Amino acid sequence: MRIAHDYSVRAAFRDECAALGVVLRGLTPADLSRPTDCPPWAVRDLIAHVRTGAGRLTGMLAAPAPPRAEVDAAGYFGAAKFTPQVDRARVDSARRQAGEATDPVEVAAGFDRAWRAADAAVAHQPLDRVVRTRHGDPMALTEFLVTRVVEVGVHGLDLAAALGREPWLTPTAAEVVTALLTGGRAVPPELGWDRLAVVRKATGRASLTDRERAVIGAAGVRLLAFGG
Repeated sequence: MRIAHDYSVRAAFRDECAALGVVLRGLTPADLSRPTDCPPWAVRDLIAHVRTGAGRLTGMLAAPAPPRAEVDAAGYFGAAKFTPQVDRARVDSARRQAGEATDPVEVAAGFDRAWRAADAAVAHQPLDRVVRTRHGDPMALTEFLVTRVVEVGVHGLDLAAALGREPWLTPTAAEVVTALLTGGRAVPPELGWDRLAVVRKATGRASLTDRERAVIGAAGVRLLAFGG
């Protein structure tokens, strides 16, 4: 399923990464040690994970293209992909990459380099390019880019919570993530949710009441599994 026009997805990726970059450039050394709601990660570990995810396309686009796509963005987040072994490797990798980082300027610069390199790599590719994910699945470039918007946007909510700040989820990213979560369907008006509420509720960043769970289930809103 095409979530949004290719250029809209790329714009959302750029907008959300740029917004996160502004936040990272304002951190203090003490901020990097704050705990997050993604245990056992501290802020420095979560940033390392997001940096890896945002930059992943650089290497993927340097590899040969598979002949055809077989998985879409929603399929990428299927719970079966994130086994305990995969999740443990993901957690350990972020902690290794973060190390004992104490310099927010260096941390912010590393994130900026990663996402900008990926964005530049995307700019030189045809719209029908296919890539292979770290799970081995062939995906359309645009569909995989949707997953990057999800990763940066949703983990941005986690960082905002850890830092005690209001979420900075950008309108373009919120549109892409909401479209993925709802399958492009309209959010049931009786819930009274804006896009930020949809993202928080459907990704477990805010709790669901039994009534809300029933309403979104009937509407086909997806509850996705997450990993990088």
